[in-house]
Amino acid sequence: MIFKTLSTRAAVWTLAPLAAAGLAVAAPAIAQATGALTSVQAHLKSTSSMTADFVQTDRNGQRLTGKLTLKRPGKIRFQYQKDVPLLIVGDGSRLTMIDYQVKQVQSWPVRNSPLGALLDPDRDLTKYAKVLPTGSDDVLSVEVKDPKRPEYGTITMVFVRDGAAPGGLRLRGWVALDSQNNRTRIDLSNQKFNVAVADSAFKWTDPRPRKRT
Repeated sequence: MIFKTLSTRAAVWTLAPLAAAGLAVAAPAIAQATGALTSVQAHLKSTSSMTADFVQTDRNGQRLTGKLTLKRPGKIRFQYQKDVPLLIVGDGSRLTMIDYQVKQVQSWPVRNSPLGALLDPDRDLTKYAKVLPTGSDDVLSVEVKDPKRPEYGTITMVFVRDGAAPGGLRLRGWVALDSQNNRTRIDLSNQKFNVAVADSAFKWTDPRPRKRT
């Protein structure tokens, strides 16, 4: 239980803030990359909400499962399996990690997180992301990093073409790599798009003791 919780904490921190600006795309690939990023942006704009099951795998092969709930703009919830006392919630402006075991709360702006690329459909991906080759026309891989701030790490999102999904794409998952080479992979399944999601899904209970006034 302790190992699982510590492993999860390390993986969660790969979701901490990454810079999302200043990436350059080589001139010969600009047209192709712009087209792919336009397709990804169309998917994001067409997806107002999504729920999915996720499997999180860390660099040691430790696997955890949970439920992902997303509502644009800015809202997301990672509900881990019952024996993992951690929760990540984005309320539209900030991402918050709640550790119920040690009763601690950490928070950072959504816009400074790699998840900001998923949560804000109006952001221009061409300004801070680049397309990676996948060897398949049915798979799109988009990398976000800032070469001027390597300590912020890298996130690579993977989409597959799916005619039944919004904009013809389905988010398959992503890989996050921090400056210490801690690698975390998120794989999604059972995605459901544009379903009704109440704002109450992004509320959380603060475990910290209340201060006496």
